[in-house]
Amino acid sequence: MRPFVRSAFALACAASFAATAQAQQSTTLKMQATWPASLTLYENFTYFAERINKVSAGQLKIDAMPAGQVVPAFEVLDATHKKVLDGAHSWSGYWVGKSKTAILFTGGPGGTFGMDMIDAFGWMHHGGGIELAQEFFNKELKLNLHWIPILPSGPQAFGWFKRPIKNLADFKGMKCRQTGMAAEIWQRMGMTTVNMPGGEIIPSAQRGVIDCAEWVGGVEDLRLGFQNVWKYHYTPGMHENVTIGEVVFNGDVWKTLKPEHQEMLRSVAAETFVVWWAKWQKQNADAIKELQEKHGVRILRTPPDILIEFLKTWDIIAKEEAAKNPFFKKVHDSQRAYASVVVPAKRFYFPPYSFAANYYWPEKAAAADAKAPDKAEAKKK
Repeated sequence: MRPFVRSAFALACAASFAATAQAQQSTTLKMQATWPASLTLYENFTYFAERINKVSAGQLKIDAMPAGQVVPAFEVLDATHKKVLDGAHSWSGYWVGKSKTAILFTGGPGGTFGMDMIDAFGWMHHGGGIELAQEFFNKELKLNLHWIPILPSGPQAFGWFKRPIKNLADFKGMKCRQTGMAAEIWQRMGMTTVNMPGGEIIPSAQRGVIDCAEWVGGVEDLRLGFQNVWKYHYTPGMHENVTIGEVVFNGDVWKTLKPEHQEMLRSVAAETFVVWWAKWQKQNADAIKELQEKHGVRILRTPPDILIEFLKTWDIIAKEEAAKNPFFKKVHDSQRAYASVVVPAKRFYFPPYSFAANYYWPEKAAAADAKAPDKAEAKKK
């Protein structure tokens, strides 16, 4: 065999061996979301999976499955603990049936002591929040999991109503789709609440089973089809002003990963939080425009007395829970301590968002734009 032929043959063998070795060394994690594939929340999961594949050069892959593919949506946490799944993409508010402390790892209802999404993310990364979450899932719930924050799905709107509301009195007695700890707060405030999956909200509204509903807001609500049944949409809300989702891994699976792969998962989760959130805000802005201009939706400000009463009611419930649940108190106090430094400083140091926004985009013009679809409808009639 000639020298150059031998060399070419050796290189081909080496390349083949390297490719085989690479394939053998790659790891695929089978993970499921609590969201159907139609939601933008699921796109946060797929973005994470795509970036992990790229930054690891194919050495670490995630099979990102939508809700129900292996287990029902709300069983992903236990399925991950039992290693039925390697991991899950979800939201801790779904686990309040196990412990109400879980809601605090979304940021929590009630304004999170004035923190916005980045402040709450800061508490998780720099104020001990991630460590507390790990302690909560491992020691309080006795689940074999590793927890990482990833999904900033807020601020969320107050909700959709079949008729206008002007104050807290208008709000009382209405039957509304709510979920989790927020539902408990609304009940204390006089609302009749019904919990149901997202897919059941629109059919229930069409049948008159409910008078109002909360989902997410913006693009998520547009995709679900709220505009086809109700035309009154109120924002903001204090129930999920800050709300953060999670990605969890089975603890044994996490320990078998290479340290560099663990670090990739942490880093890409942080990247996903920021990059996906920026995209989502633009999607929401486009959706709001479409809801108003194409579907004639009235997007209105939530009456302030409702928001203030929500904060007061949450504070009462949180105080009650802290009195009987030491770990809830530990986490809640940690949030308060972090916010006591960050929030007053930020309020003083940062210009209000409305300052420059109102200079360039006066709210009177925005209000006129919101009413334009009604005028157009009147002309048709």
